[in-house]
Amino acid sequence: MVIDDSNTIRRSAEIFLVQAGCQVVLAEDGFDALAKVADHQPSVIFCDIMMPRLDGYQTCALIKKNPRYKSTPVIMLSSKDGLFDRVRGRMVGSSEYLTKPFTKDSLLQTVARFAFPSATESTS
Repeated sequence: MVIDDSNTIRRSAEIFLVQAGCQVVLAEDGFDALAKVADHQPSVIFCDIMMPRLDGYQTCALIKKNPRYKSTPVIMLSSKDGLFDRVRGRMVGSSEYLTKPFTKDSLLQTVARFAFPSATESTS
């Protein structure tokens, strides 16, 4: 799942992920995402930090509060690369932090690491 209020970021991520054989669910904000998480049960969630109405920290915290999704990896997306943002993301339960603009390789490596952890361990 890719949650971002930027259509460009959503579409870029979708293209990269679909080319790699992933099924992708898109959400344009936190409320949209919360409605779709239960329906689609994504194995990895990419979540922008700066969004209107419900920011990425709040969205991540709400997803992680649900016992059903507590172990679902949430990767924060942000154009900021500060220590404070990374720490705050960890505090609400994020698994990783990816700086925008991300590359196809960085996105796919992150998916591989969290969606298929045993596959990346055997190749590392």
